[in-house]
Amino acid sequence: MAKARILNVNQSTIAVIHQNEADYISLTDMTTSFREGSGLIGKWITNKNTLEYLGVWEKIKNPDFNYPEFGVIGQEAGTNRFIMSAGQWIDRTKAIGILVKAGRYGGTFAHKDIAFHFAMWLSPEFQIYLINEFQRLKDDENNRLQLDWNLQRTISKINYQIHTDAIKENLIPKEITKQQAGLVYANEADLLNVALFGITAKEWRYNNPGKAGNIRDYATLEQLVVLSNMESINALLIERGLPQSERLLQLNQVAITQMRSLIESKTIKRLK
Repeated sequence: MAKARILNVNQSTIAVIHQNEADYISLTDMTTSFREGSGLIGKWITNKNTLEYLGVWEKIKNPDFNYPEFGVIGQEAGTNRFIMSAGQWIDRTKAIGILVKAGRYGGTFAHKDIAFHFAMWLSPEFQIYLINEFQRLKDDENNRLQLDWNLQRTISKINYQIHTDAIKENLIPKEITKQQAGLVYANEADLLNVALFGITAKEWRYNNPGKAGNIRDYATLEQLVVLSNMESINALLIERGLPQSERLLQLNQVAITQMRSLIESKTIKRLK
């Protein structure tokens, strides 16, 4: 499990983990500032209104949700003998909105939607503070991601200079006009575009008439990382005298391999 991020709400330290491609907030930590403590989770989850909400959430989000068992639980809820815990809810319905974790960041966690519902049940004031703090966390993460994106854009520009220097030294004949040189640069830039994006800059502009900028302005973080690597590799291939057609094939394989690696990277996933 990835390292938990921390929310500070009403003098409570609340862990947030990333699971199932979503944020899950510790319900256990949320109860620390309340006198009854974690026992409140059991009271909340046995509430008939809570179960109805959880059932609706799971129906929308979880294709493997056990509808028949949920129906049985609905009939039992509200009776004096009815008992339900987070673990029982998960086991009986195959729910994914609530998690029970062991270890350093152990406890009961819930998808942020459900955690906000629990916070409202605890206290409307507490819910407001929790949502504000969670939004602050997401804003900080988004700002950091934007910074990383800009950093990769800068690296890409630096490598582009290396790339154009290699073109100038090895592909551009002597005594040609600046316009002729520009055509060679553009041609080599499109070589990278086709290898990575599968499309030339002109084709992208034709397909996206309402967008400002160019194809690289809309690249993902992973694509910008690969692009910066490809510019360095292409410069090396140019130095070795490989023809453009062969370089295109090699660069396309580089793009495929590196994109697969980055998409599966846990570090990249934590930035999102």
